[in-house]
Amino acid sequence: MIKRLAVLVSALGLALVPILGSAPAQAAAADPGPPSFTDGYGLTQVGTTTGTANDFTVTVTTPQVADTHPIRIILPSDYNANPAKRYPVLYFLHGSPDKPANQGFPAFLNSKSMITVIPDGGRRGWYANWRDQDTAAGAQNWENFHIDQVIPFIDANLRTIASKKGRAVAGISMGGFGAFHYAQDHPELFSQVGSLSGDIDMSVDSMDLRLAVVASLTNGLGAFCSNVIGDCNSPYGPTVSSDALFGSPYPVFNVDWKWNDVDPSRHMDRLKGKDVGVSIYVGSGNGNPLELEFWLEGASKHVKDNMDAIGMPYYYVDYGNGSTWGGNCNGGHNGYCWARSLEDYVPRLEKAFASAA
Repeated sequence: MIKRLAVLVSALGLALVPILGSAPAQAAAADPGPPSFTDGYGLTQVGTTTGTANDFTVTVTTPQVADTHPIRIILPSDYNANPAKRYPVLYFLHGSPDKPANQGFPAFLNSKSMITVIPDGGRRGWYANWRDQDTAAGAQNWENFHIDQVIPFIDANLRTIASKKGRAVAGISMGGFGAFHYAQDHPELFSQVGSLSGDIDMSVDSMDLRLAVVASLTNGLGAFCSNVIGDCNSPYGPTVSSDALFGSPYPVFNVDWKWNDVDPSRHMDRLKGKDVGVSIYVGSGNGNPLELEFWLEGASKHVKDNMDAIGMPYYYVDYGNGSTWGGNCNGGHNGYCWARSLEDYVPRLEKAFASAA
């Protein structure tokens, strides 16, 4: 178990987008540049908005979460040419320990009918309001930040369809958990939810994944490196308690009740009959237990089984080793597979938005 957990923690540290990691390119001379945003809803802009008129990053501060937070925004190509038109919005949640700048997937950049908003989720924020706010990490109310601040901030500054029918949430890995967590907590806000290789089972059925989350809190990767290979510049500091996020993670005498309460897999009934379309994409990790995707496939199957048990509709793709999925996908936990999944997901999402208009 210790060796397997070390591999999972190490894999979390590599859950970045390896092929699309650049920030927006310098604007061409003819580009009018990013639009101006007005502060509000507890968000204060800092620094200069960077990028182009259609792909830019706004950086904000909020009392809800310590530090500064970039929000990458990708507008459809005709946004500026159609000042009377409103657009649906996909809120896309990145994985751990990634960041918004690395989410420049072609499917987003090529979309012609929706806005993509990629808010900062922290290196291990887990898209939740932490139980403990008095830690070395400072304030960690990520759900408040995204739901109560980012969404109305975007609606106030862009021409969005500011209703459930015009709003979706999806994410990668840690962001997959965040997407399902937000949709289950706020089904009135989102018409679609999607997971790409998501940590969507936090129950004891996926204890390896739960302990990997704990390791991100306690900086297990840093401790492992210092004891075995020396400093590896772990992204998971500062170290906080294993209980800081959802209380005790250990399934003894129901002390892990909060983990069970936020576990997406056991609560798919919260979305049944709520007009929320569900999409799940996952690979097999080539059946290798040392590959993170192997465990995420199991998590996704648990969610699928639980939806089947309650007669709930969904869209589910297990592309296995990626041999029939294309896009250089090898079935692992990487940007090649996610880019290919988004090539399938974004057109489906745009079609769903159009049919709901």
